[in-house]
Amino acid sequence: MKLDLEPETHQMRDLVRDFARSKLNGAADPHPEQFRARWRAAADLGLTGCCAPVEHGGSGMGAADTAGVLEALGEGTGDTGFAFSVAAHLLACVTPLVHFGSEEQKRRWLPGLCSGELIAAHAVTEPEAGSDAMHLRTRAERVGDHYLITGVKAFITNAPVADIFIVQAATEPDGGVFGLTTFLVEAGTPGLGIGRPESKVGLHGSPMAEIHLDGCTVPVDHVLGVPGGGASVFTASMHWERTCLFAVYLGAMKRVIDSTVAYVRQREQFGTPIGAFQAVSHRVVDMLLRYEGARLLLYKAAHDLDQGAVDGVSAALAKIAVSEAAVQVGLDAIQLRGAQGVMHGEAEQMLRDCLPSRIFSGSNEIQRNNVARVLRLDRLERPAHGA
Repeated sequence: MKLDLEPETHQMRDLVRDFARSKLNGAADPHPEQFRARWRAAADLGLTGCCAPVEHGGSGMGAADTAGVLEALGEGTGDTGFAFSVAAHLLACVTPLVHFGSEEQKRRWLPGLCSGELIAAHAVTEPEAGSDAMHLRTRAERVGDHYLITGVKAFITNAPVADIFIVQAATEPDGGVFGLTTFLVEAGTPGLGIGRPESKVGLHGSPMAEIHLDGCTVPVDHVLGVPGGGASVFTASMHWERTCLFAVYLGAMKRVIDSTVAYVRQREQFGTPIGAFQAVSHRVVDMLLRYEGARLLLYKAAHDLDQGAVDGVSAALAKIAVSEAAVQVGLDAIQLRGAQGVMHGEAEQMLRDCLPSRIFSGSNEIQRNNVARVLRLDRLERPAHGA
């Protein structure tokens, strides 16, 4: 397995880290104008299209190099929510358009998505369908040369600011994996409405809202992929998201571990730095152990994705490892800071930003189910006679 990144990617990582430290470390502000200003700055650096083809305005990066850049973004900025929004746009929207879009669709939308002129949102989750993505209540009915889409999508990242939505809807109710179709729906389309921005425990820099589709009229040439092929679009985008998006959390962990090491060297109790106490030093070592182990799993998953892996095991394991390590690192960072840890600051903010990571992109319980299914743990296998 190739563990290192391309030399150009290391240069890009340095640029992204420095940019994020200087431009993205103010208080998280999801106000549309402030968000757009940050978005344009990130786009100028190439972040909003780094894994898209060069001919469409991207940088042509693979999964491992994309993860490396997003890790640098997460390390440089304290606004993990904004980094999360960039990653969601890139991995759940740009990537499926790259892999499933027609040439006309790519020419029409990819340049704007890569340049930052357009912001995208992926709408799959519903109030009654989160983990059960194959039984969506949103319906799409073909009428002549259009589809009419009706339903509600919930917890949609970037919805309040998005210019284009990738929407999953059922064209064949009870059709299972062959019943879903993916649509490209532009903001302002008749029948498309955006709810009020949601208040969340963390990721405050990432705007989120419901979207309402009330007979939303979409031309047939806005189908992404083929009718009935929505499950393939969704699965492919989740492989990218479960791998590369969580690199943002690797960067956040690295940032907080570094600041925690500095803190325990400076904080003095009983006439000595608290880092000299074994209870403190062992906790710091465990933080580093979790980070390094999760990082290896994530880059293995990215390497597997670049090599065409399709079973999703590496991505699922990486998602579980990074999200659970990030939450524990946040708890440890707070504990080591004592009373200061529960005040407004880096440690408590990281914990709040990390808590949702165990739920989105498929909950960790679902990821464990996915791995168990590949391992065929539900199959009864009797030992060979005489074994």
